Parts: sequence; structure tokens; C-alpha cells
Amino acid sequence: MTVELRRGTDRFRTRAEGRDTLHSFSFGSFYDPANLGFAAMVAHNDENLPPGTGYDDHRHADVEIVTWVLDGALRHTDSTGRTTVLEPGEVLRTSAGSGIVHAEVSASAGPTRFLQTWLRPDEPGVVPSFASTAVGTGPDLVEVVGPAGAVDIGAGGARLFVGSPGPGTLVLPEAPRLHVFVVSGDVAVGERALCPGDAARLTDEGGRALTVGSEAVVAVWAFG
Repeated sequence: MTVELRRGTDRFRTRAEGRDTLHSFSFGSFYDPANLGFAAMVAHNDENLPPGTGYDDHRHADVEIVTWVLDGALRHTDSTGRTTVLEPGEVLRTSAGSGIVHAEVSASAGPTRFLQTWLRPDEPGVVPSFASTAVGTGPDLVEVVGPAGAVDIGAGGARLFVGSPGPGTLVLPEAPRLHVFVVSGDVAVGERALCPGDAARLTDEGGRALTVGSEAVVAVWAFG
């Protein structure tokens, strides 16, 4: 049973064309052989885009991508002809499968912030597909992506829970591996405090309680 803390201040950081991205795992030119992923996760990026900036057309294949917009608005376009603007609280799951080209650009007059997670799929080469939903965060963790969520995913055993708890305790899902990310607020795992941008990687610690010191927003990936 282990709890590994990863501080936001220690994350790899990319600044380019106005964008500011914090990476939880090795990404692009940033390489750490001891930090290539966790469970099915191979990327977990905290993206901050000024108005009009983002990522022009680029290709993905054989990856499950989950995008959760926190502030601003994000325009998604892709080679299947899909165009959508994600507002705060909306989640988009993209199964890249056999291959897609997509673009993600800020569609807001102010800053846009979103979390994006990449996961290894169960099967390669599937037909690309998409699913989206609006997330209403409450005091308890709600499964958004997964078998009991509004959005399915092609990475078996992967579930995304989000919540906005007030001061008190928050019980984590039962799962062999958990990735807890603090979007905002103050949270503690045992005696160890987590600040906004910090993450905890838990192995065989499912069902334990977090202590919430102030109103927070948290994203929890659970892996069976």
C-alpha cells in the first residue's frame, strides 16, 4: 500500500505561443524513465490558453482522450467533420482509434483552462468515436466517465470521478489504483497536504478518506 505525492511545482512545464501546460508524466521533450504513466494513464495535462491560442490540426491514433474544461471555452474540430465548443463543466471523450486529426483552440474572450488525460485503449485500430456530457460537481464524487458514468471509454477499468466538496472528509472510490488531482482548494491525504495542482497516486489505498480544508474541486481517476 503506497501513497506517492507529486507536487504541481515539480511538474514538467511547456510554454509556447502563449500556451502554458503542466505535465504530470513524461511528455514531448521532457523524459523521465521513472515517470512514464500510472495505470492506463500516459498523459495528464493542465492546459492554460490565452484567447485565440491552442493546438492546430494534429494527429492521434490508439489513445483515449478525456478533456474537461474548467474555465473559458474550447473549440474542438476534427477530421470526422465534428465541431463543438466545450464550455466550463463539459467533458469530451475522444477515442482516436485508427486515427483522427483534430484541433483544440480557445474560443473564449478570456483565459481557457482544461484538464486532458490520455489513456491506453484496450483494443487498437477501432473506429474513432466521441461522447460528451456536462458535469455538475457536488459535495460527493460523481462518476462521469466509466461504466456508471454518462460517458463510456475504451480503457477497461478506468473511471473518472469529479467533485466539489466543502470542508470535511471525502471518501475515495474502492479501486486498486487511484490518481487524485487537486484542481482548487486544500486537501490532505493523511498528514500530507495537497495544494492546487498537486496530485497523489495511491496503490491499494482505495476507500480511504481525504480531509478537505476548504471548498475544493478534485478529479479522481480510478483503475481496476
